[in-house]
Amino acid sequence: MDFNEHTATQAVQESFRDTASPRLHELLDALTHHLHAFVREVKPSIHEWEQAIEFLTAVGHTCTDTRQEFVLLSDVLGVSMLVETLNENEGGTESTVLGPFHMVESPPRALGDSIDLVGEAEPCLVSGHVVDTDGTPLPGAEVDVWQCNEKGFYDVQQPGIQPAGNGRGLFHTDAEGRFHFRTVVPSHYPIPTDGPIGRFLEATGRHPYRPAHIHFIVRAEGHTPLTTHVFVAGSPYLDSDAVFAVKQSLIVEFAGPTDENPVRHTEFDLTLTREPA
Repeated sequence: MDFNEHTATQAVQESFRDTASPRLHELLDALTHHLHAFVREVKPSIHEWEQAIEFLTAVGHTCTDTRQEFVLLSDVLGVSMLVETLNENEGGTESTVLGPFHMVESPPRALGDSIDLVGEAEPCLVSGHVVDTDGTPLPGAEVDVWQCNEKGFYDVQQPGIQPAGNGRGLFHTDAEGRFHFRTVVPSHYPIPTDGPIGRFLEATGRHPYRPAHIHFIVRAEGHTPLTTHVFVAGSPYLDSDAVFAVKQSLIVEFAGPTDENPVRHTEFDLTLTREPA
């Protein structure tokens, strides 16, 4: 069979017929179908194809141990949030993107510790419960937290300026399923724009900003892990997050300060769903 516009898709799909994994075969079959349909629709020139290859190569070259440019590409195309949305479990806290900065392990910390190792200007207290969908507290649940500083940078973006582990902490809930830690109110910030994703956003007339937020990964035995954010109410860019990750249920007030509470504070529950039997 000659390989031409009309036979190309079938020929490639046939090449996967001996794939041992049924799921892998399904994925490759669908990928070939949709990718070939896209190419037929837009009819890229050879030069445009070369530019696409150069762009993806640059994305790969930009990845390091502390920077994941491919995750960033998935984020700005809305793929990360679409995958999260398709995999959500009904009844639990809504999930959102992992983001490109969960690249190092969060240091273990005791409840009540501060994850602000610098002593910045606007401290706050974060507290809440980890619960089951019926409201039952989950003692011993793991709460992995990371955030940027008040200037909008993560520790891995400023080695030598921020100490390693700044803005990060690994906590475990107490006997009542509670967690609490001290930190600073995070800032809104731009995603990294000094690489190919930054050039992509500039070419498409899009801004690079994310609203202020704190990241969470929560795990408890017998429950499906949760990856989510808590967004700071009133932050700029809540309506135009560069990675499409804002959900109304995840926006919380950081109240204060008041005479009774001299620092700002927020409290919320993180609800996990049970793993399927």
